[in-house]
Amino acid sequence: MDDKLAAYRQAQGPVPDTYWLWPLYGAGIEALGRDDRPVRTDTPPCGPDQLLVRHDAVGLCFSDTKVIQVGGTHPRLMGRDLNVEPVVLGHEVSMTVMQVGENLRDRFRPGERYIIQADIYYHGVGMAYGYALQGGLSQYNVIGAEVLNGDEGCYLLPVRPETGYAQSALTEPWACVGASYAIAYRAGWLGGGTVLIAARPGAQGEYALGSPYAGGEPPALVVTAGVSGRLAKELAERASRDGFRLVSLPALDEAMAESRRGDRTVAPAQIAADAINAAMKREASGSGEAGASSQAEGLAVDDLVLLDADSALYECLEPLAAHGALINLVGMRALSGMARVDVGRLHYDHIALVGTATTEIAAGYAPIRTEFVPGGRMTLLGAAGPMGQMHFQRALQAEVSPHLIVATSRVMDRLSLLPTKFAQLIASRSGQTQVLAIASAGKDPAAFRAQLLNATQGEGYDDIIMLAPSAQVVADAVALAAPGGVVNVFAGLPRGTRAEMDLGAVAARGVRLIGSSGSSIADLRRMLDATEEGRLDPNLSVAAVAGLSAAKEGLRGVMESQFPGKVVIYPQVLDFPLTMLADLNERLPAVYDKLGPNASWTVEAEAAFLRELLP
Repeated sequence: MDDKLAAYRQAQGPVPDTYWLWPLYGAGIEALGRDDRPVRTDTPPCGPDQLLVRHDAVGLCFSDTKVIQVGGTHPRLMGRDLNVEPVVLGHEVSMTVMQVGENLRDRFRPGERYIIQADIYYHGVGMAYGYALQGGLSQYNVIGAEVLNGDEGCYLLPVRPETGYAQSALTEPWACVGASYAIAYRAGWLGGGTVLIAARPGAQGEYALGSPYAGGEPPALVVTAGVSGRLAKELAERASRDGFRLVSLPALDEAMAESRRGDRTVAPAQIAADAINAAMKREASGSGEAGASSQAEGLAVDDLVLLDADSALYECLEPLAAHGALINLVGMRALSGMARVDVGRLHYDHIALVGTATTEIAAGYAPIRTEFVPGGRMTLLGAAGPMGQMHFQRALQAEVSPHLIVATSRVMDRLSLLPTKFAQLIASRSGQTQVLAIASAGKDPAAFRAQLLNATQGEGYDDIIMLAPSAQVVADAVALAAPGGVVNVFAGLPRGTRAEMDLGAVAARGVRLIGSSGSSIADLRRMLDATEEGRLDPNLSVAAVAGLSAAKEGLRGVMESQFPGKVVIYPQVLDFPLTMLADLNERLPAVYDKLGPNASWTVEAEAAFLRELLP
């Protein structure tokens, strides 16, 4: 038996002529595979500039289920006809090289192990693994130039032989967790970018610029709407001195009127963009400057500054924020009333909401903290799922943990597993970190919020990690934040999902709203290093294991939030049923005996699993 596992690890033995995979032929779980089974297909030859790889382990991700729900209309598939060209999911994957093309033999060898950075770009085109490119829910795959010579170089990262297959595969979701704490936000206007400064019609107040690009490059274009007095004068002086283009407009009265209409037929943001574009055309015509209006075509702003704003001004101009934009709410009266915030864009478009209670624009650009406050107060809203558990584990394993970690979920059944599953880590923080688990089921929303605030003696949370895909939960989070608190919209709500928020807190209390999606090669490398150096064990995230044939059942369970952790599929094991780790005692007692404390997955349990089940 040991010889069989050793041969497997060293990639010995022939590659089969055929292999199994799970094609998705359209939208809906019923379109996955044929007759609820994977499909058998011919193993492709390995070309001179390709690698033939074996998929060893793949984690099922909630992102996979989004593709299943919408099929070829998913943004990463660009309208692909899945009936003609089905997609094979699975981006949390570890693999072994089986064959090396003749032109790659100076770079790769059979038996080498790798994980893959799923967000692949090739000649500027997104070619994500498990989306545009065949993913891990297949026993084998051929990979070529897109992966090996992509826009960021090679998207494969080498894995040590002793590292577990599940351990390495799950560094991908862990990289997304780590990335959300490692983002470097701008502390001023984007050098060479576009700024829009807009005041509410009839707004009062003497606003000042300050130094919004101190130590950096000035923007290329600043557009103002309804800005007068001291600030208008200061901007004109800066434009003359620093060389940026300044376009001054009256207040956006028409757009504001349209924004307040219940039967709007034209998007207020389009009215505002048209007004800016028309003003730039007039200016270009008067100056004889050809092409000057092109900067406003399809206007997208890198910095959106709102003065004395109300909800109508915010909702009118928010769609003009570019990917990675900062929206700065300035003044004590900033954003009076409830505003409908596109929380999907906070996550997917990496937009941040900042602000200041002063009248100085630059004050709103105080550095944005992304790492949690050591010894502070943290709440994880929707902590019972796999990603919530990862955030929970990360906080406990930090060099200095928060003083208070409050984990919430709708119901207590899965949430109650957290203190048991992570009992050793919690015990290691005894006297330093208090852990509370609070469920919302059966409670009035106001009473639930009060209970969460009472856990902090009414002071609020320094860090709020949003893991529940609910617009209302995001809205409630603002009221739970302490002064200077950070709300991280980690849950992937679709763009266009709006939450009604009182964003006066952003300016009045210095609350920051941020979001992130995905990870980089550097993020993946950090997580793999942490795993292989013993600072992190992704195996603690595993809740259930299965062979390839059970992947559909596993994905259905992910869609229905059935699992208190990650499901790991072992593609080379075809027919082992989906099994919770605690239930392995009945099916594979020898594997169960190798589990860690509280029935946790281990490298030793994985080895025993493969010894018993590899063909």
